[in-house]
Amino acid sequence: MRRRQFGREFKIEAVRLIKDRGVSVPQASRDLDVHENQLRKWVKLFSADPAQAFPGHGQMDGVTSSS
Repeated sequence: MRRRQFGREFKIEAVRLIKDRGVSVPQASRDLDVHENQLRKWVKLFSADPAQAFPGHGQMDGVTSSS
């Protein structure tokens, strides 16, 4: 089974749902079908640095090409 991938816009909207609209993490988790811990992680990352949150796909830190 493949892992689901969520785009930057989806993550930002999920964080806004929790932070701006006051929806609880458990309720947002049910509404969006995303695990509570994942939502908490997104909120933490976005709160730390909104401009740099969710830069790309997967864990790309330190990845270099062998070309």
